Amino acid sequence: QVQLVESGGGLVQAGGSLRLSCAASGRTFSSYTMGWFRQAPGKEREFVAAISRSGGSGSTYYADFVKGRFTISRDNAKNTVYLQMNSLKPEDTAVYYCAARSGYRIMVGADLYDYWGQGTQVTVSS
Repeated sequence: QVQLVESGGGLVQAGGSLRLSCAASGRTFSSYTMGWFRQAPGKEREFVAAISRSGGSGSTYYADFVKGRFTISRDNAKNTVYLQMNSLKPEDTAVYYCAARSGYRIMVGADLYDYWGQGTQVTVSS
């Protein structure tokens, strides 16, 4: 089992940047594929980005609406996954969640992830 704690959310102006972190407990962090999701008020939770267990080159996947703006990365030595968010837009406003899944494949369905953090609020003002 793994516990996830997100941090780094906040209020930022449009065009600004934020870096989210997700710290995982346990000694098996490197065995999990990690993902970031977000949920805006009145909307369903949606996939943002994911990274494979090794985090090596070519092992990331992004939703179209964040490509070129967001970067997911991980540091297995620190049991942490990151989401660097640049060129933020008001429509990026949401609660952002990190999630872990035991399988090695990168998946976009929220129901395919086994563990979730509590979320961190990101608000982008216009």
